[in-house]
Amino acid sequence: MDTSDSSTEPRAQTPDADDAPPAPRRGWRRWAMDTRPLRRPAFRRLWVSTIVTAVGSQLTAVAVPKQIYDITGSSAWVGAASLAGLVPLVVFALWGGAVADTMDRRRLLLITNSGIAVTSLLFWVQAATGLESVVVLMVLLALQQAFWGLNSPARSASIARLVPEDELPAANALGSTVMQTGQVVGPLLAGVLIPVIGLPELYLIDAVALCVTVWAVYRLPALLPLTGGGKGRAGLREVVAGFRYIAGHTVLLLSFLADIVAMVFGMPRALFPQLAAETYAGSGEGLALGLLYAAIPIGAVAGGLFSGTFSRARRHGWMVIGAVVAWGAAVAGFGLSGSLWLAVVFLAVAGVADMVSMVFRGAILLSAATDEMRGRMQGVFTVVVAGGPRLADVLHGTAGSAFGARGAVTGGGLLVVVVMLGLALTVPALRRYRV
Repeated sequence: MDTSDSSTEPRAQTPDADDAPPAPRRGWRRWAMDTRPLRRPAFRRLWVSTIVTAVGSQLTAVAVPKQIYDITGSSAWVGAASLAGLVPLVVFALWGGAVADTMDRRRLLLITNSGIAVTSLLFWVQAATGLESVVVLMVLLALQQAFWGLNSPARSASIARLVPEDELPAANALGSTVMQTGQVVGPLLAGVLIPVIGLPELYLIDAVALCVTVWAVYRLPALLPLTGGGKGRAGLREVVAGFRYIAGHTVLLLSFLADIVAMVFGMPRALFPQLAAETYAGSGEGLALGLLYAAIPIGAVAGGLFSGTFSRARRHGWMVIGAVVAWGAAVAGFGLSGSLWLAVVFLAVAGVADMVSMVFRGAILLSAATDEMRGRMQGVFTVVVAGGPRLADVLHGTAGSAFGARGAVTGGGLLVVVVMLGLALTVPALRRYRV
C-alpha cells in the first residue's frame, strides 16, 4: 500500500457533526444509496446546495452554445467557444488547487461561487439587452470557467474535512449522483423552458440558484490548512510541487492514469451523431441521438442510487480497476450492438461503471494525499476530467473516419480493458491499495 496514506493525519471535524454510529442497514437498505455523510450538518448543507446548482449550471451549459449558434448559424463557432472555456479551466484549476492548499477553503469557495453567480448575471444582461456579440459570450464563458477552475479543487478537497475517511466513498457517490442527475434533468428542462420563457431567463435562473450555494458555503466552518495557518504561497513552484508529489506516490499517479485510459480510449460520444444517422436510423435518428447521449448519465445516476452495494468496500484500488475494465467491456459491447435498445443498455452499464470509478478515484485522492496537497490533487483531477473526454472526441472522430464508427468504438473499449489490466498487473500499487 502507498505510504502516503493519511489515516493518521489529524482531521478537523465540524463542531456539530453527529458522530453516533448509524443503525445497521438491513434488507433492501443495504443496496440503496449510502446516506451516512448526510448526518453531518456541514456536508449536508453543501450537498443540498449542489442539488439546486447542478440543474442551474446545466441551463447555462445549454444556453451558451444555443445563443452562439443562433447568432452565427455555425457549429464551428460553438466548438471554438468550448475551447475558449477549456483553456482557462485548465490553467485556473491547476493554480486553484495550489490556492486551496494555502488559504481558508471556505473563503475561497465564497469568492469563487460569488464570481460564478455574477458571471451568470452578466450572461443574463447581455442576452436580455439583445447584444448578440459572440466575443462577449466567449469572454464571459472564459471568465466563468476560470472561476469554476478555482472553485472545483477547493470544493472537492473540503469534503475530507467534513466527513470521516470511511465515509468518503459515500460522500463522493452522493455528490456525483446529484451532478449526473443534473446532466440529465438540466438539458431536458432547458429544452422545455426556452420556448416558454426564452433564453435570457435560463441565465437568470442559474444566477439565483447560485445564491443558494453561496449561502450554504457561508454556513460552513472555517477550513484553514492544517499546516501553515493559511499563509503559504500559491505560485508556479507550488503547482510544480503538486506534480512532483503525484510522481512520487504511485497510487495517486495510477488513479489519474485509470481515468485517462477510460476516457481517452473509451469515451465514444463524438461518434454518437454518426451512429444515430447510420446504424440506428431505423429507430428514428432524433430518438437514437437523444438516447445515446442520455444513456451514460442515466446509468451513472442508477449506480449512485444503489451505491450501498459498493460504498463500504475497503479495497479501493480493486474497485477502480474493476470499474475501468467494466467500462471498457461495456463500451466494446455498445460498439458491437446493432440494436438501439441493446446499445442503450450497454451504455447505461458503462455509466454505472463510470460512477463506481469516479467514487473510488475521488476517495483515493482524498485519503492517500495529505491535507496540504489535497487542493492540488483535486486541481489535477479537474483537468483530467475536463480534458480527457475532449481528447477522446478528437481521437474517436479521427478513428471513426478511418475505421468506421462501430469499429472505432469497439476497438477503443477493448483497448481500455487491455491497457487497464496491463497497468494493474505490472504496477501493483493500485491493486494493493485499501483503506
